[in-house]
Amino acid sequence: MKIICSKSNLVKGVGIVSKAVPSKTTMPILECILIDASMNVIKLTANDMELGIETRIEGEILEHGIIALNAKIFSEIVRKLPDNDVVIEVGNDNQTLITCEKAKFTIAAQSGEDFSYLPAIEKEDSITISEFTLKEVIRQTIFSIADNDTNKMMSGELFEIHDNLLKVVSLDGHRISIRNIELKNSYGSRKVIVPGKTLQEISKIIGGESEAEVEISFTQNHVVFEFGNTLVVSRLIEGEYFRIDQMLSSDYETKVTVNKRELLDCIDRATLLIKEGDKKPIIINIADGSMELKIKSQIGSMDEEIIISKEGRDLLIGFNPKFLIDALRVIEDEQVDLYFMNAKAPCFIKDEQQSYIYLILPVNFNAVA
Repeated sequence: MKIICSKSNLVKGVGIVSKAVPSKTTMPILECILIDASMNVIKLTANDMELGIETRIEGEILEHGIIALNAKIFSEIVRKLPDNDVVIEVGNDNQTLITCEKAKFTIAAQSGEDFSYLPAIEKEDSITISEFTLKEVIRQTIFSIADNDTNKMMSGELFEIHDNLLKVVSLDGHRISIRNIELKNSYGSRKVIVPGKTLQEISKIIGGESEAEVEISFTQNHVVFEFGNTLVVSRLIEGEYFRIDQMLSSDYETKVTVNKRELLDCIDRATLLIKEGDKKPIIINIADGSMELKIKSQIGSMDEEIIISKEGRDLLIGFNPKFLIDALRVIEDEQVDLYFMNAKAPCFIKDEQQSYIYLILPVNFNAVA
């Protein structure tokens, strides 16, 4: 095999597929990036058996072939090469020569035939969505997946399609994030659970242009994202997702409308008094025309009032401040509506169209009030 491509194209391609290289594995071949120039296109592939990424890069193929190079060594070499054309040539015993200007590296490689290729996917259903929308949906929900694997379902997000609506749901046992997206076309009904890791990596790769589109295809066990020159294949999480509709309610005793930026900044200031790992709640006292926010910790205390519009009863309630901050940060609206039932029931932050719904469970603050 012998190929020539620009350093910039190579760096970009390696950066994309490296996201599917496992940090720990007992299979050395999975620590590699596959360079496939066996046909008339140069493809880079990485695969950790749960997530696989393939991307095409521009370049010239002088001799067809296929080779697997250690991802860590290869990416470090490529990154530090001069900004010029790079020649990759495979000699005897899979010794690979990487040349750029006067820099020459020779590294051992593995046979491309031993590489674990991406599974051949027979697409059953697919939807199309803009890169911008997908990137935003991930940003607005990914923070409330569980960050451990004690419950596999909570480490993924529900993608539910019905007619021209896509609902994306994440939860971690303390909060739920929901985004409802209107699609351009109607599709058959489908429910799948996409691993959070897959979505986080896709969010880093896609550019986020509103004109560029992503095709998302589903099979029984896999989801495929296709955009630009890149293909991402991921296993789905098996099982039945939580019945969140039973947790959602339109009833409320108190409704608060508040400037989002003011509320977010106030809670953010309050967290200055909380050490990492400390679970001090923020206490919110809702009365006519104002919302008082208090926090008390070993470092000190803070007390601040915000002007609000209120319907219904007065209320004293406590929350983990991080959960409120996470939700408020991803809402674009200038004013937000918060709905409460009582001090032990969840708070809902949602817009009138319910394009977003954030459910946050309160905390018992009697010990610290």
